[in-house]
Amino acid sequence: MSGKIKIVTIGGGSGHFVLLSGLKSLENIDISAVVAMSDSGGSSGVLRDKLGVLPPGDILKCLLALSPYENARDILQERIENGPLKGHNAGNFLLSAFSNYSGNFPQGVQALGRILKIKGQVLPVTTDRCTLVAELDDGSRVFSEAAIDVPRGQNRAKIKDVYLVPHHGDKINVYSPVLKAIKQADYLLLGPGDLFTSIIPNLLVPGVVDAIQSCSAKLLFIVNIMTKYGETDTFKAMDFVSRLENVLGRQLDIVLINNARPPENLLANYQTEMAYWVDTPEAPDDFLPRRVVLADLLDVGQVLRHSPEKIRMVLEEIFF
Repeated sequence: MSGKIKIVTIGGGSGHFVLLSGLKSLENIDISAVVAMSDSGGSSGVLRDKLGVLPPGDILKCLLALSPYENARDILQERIENGPLKGHNAGNFLLSAFSNYSGNFPQGVQALGRILKIKGQVLPVTTDRCTLVAELDDGSRVFSEAAIDVPRGQNRAKIKDVYLVPHHGDKINVYSPVLKAIKQADYLLLGPGDLFTSIIPNLLVPGVVDAIQSCSAKLLFIVNIMTKYGETDTFKAMDFVSRLENVLGRQLDIVLINNARPPENLLANYQTEMAYWVDTPEAPDDFLPRRVVLADLLDVGQVLRHSPEKIRMVLEEIFF
């Protein structure tokens, strides 16, 4: 393959941050990060509702992940503890201010990206305001990403489907540079991240799935380390794959799965939140003709997440 390898990542939240943090140290790649715009929680949700801006939080995380300035993360993600701005961080305000000043959210993202000297580009999947809605298998509906992400009670029905509702007009439009990036991509990377609130919302924007189905890029999915109560209860690795492929309308080419068992004390902590380890498949051949890559991807700390460095090393072998 001549020239730089074109990589498009699709996701949102902390999983996207981890992936991009690992990718940015690879040479000879061009990165385009496509980010969901349905975040309604925390500082992003407040700014979205009060200022009428698109939610800046996940975009900011991607910009910081691709920036060489490590100290910028501490400064721009530090939350104000007191006063009328309590709970917000400087980065969200800065991105919102740039967007309002330019009159265009993507231009605000580009401006902050230039300041942070990011490697690659960060693209909102849409510039239309929208709300994520989950339909549960008992017929009820849950409105907003924040409500879906943090279920109430101990017996919430399982998610049957999710869809986006536009705030204005009757449809949601894809941000056109996203389609261009997908068309030119050599690899499309999905995950890690919450399946229903970080990954799939990108695919619900009209035009995205059509572009993925018609492009020549290889599709690579990084399976989550843990299940999530109210979203992926009891999911095995193949359940993640099947649900994602059902939305994509196309089979994945490569599935990357962590095979390192987390420490028992941390697993016990997660079990109190009804979250469980996504175990290594007993029969990887069941995934054929998809290529399954099993590797130690674990970063053990206060929480269980993928290691940026371990992901980088595995992806480097796949790309090159």
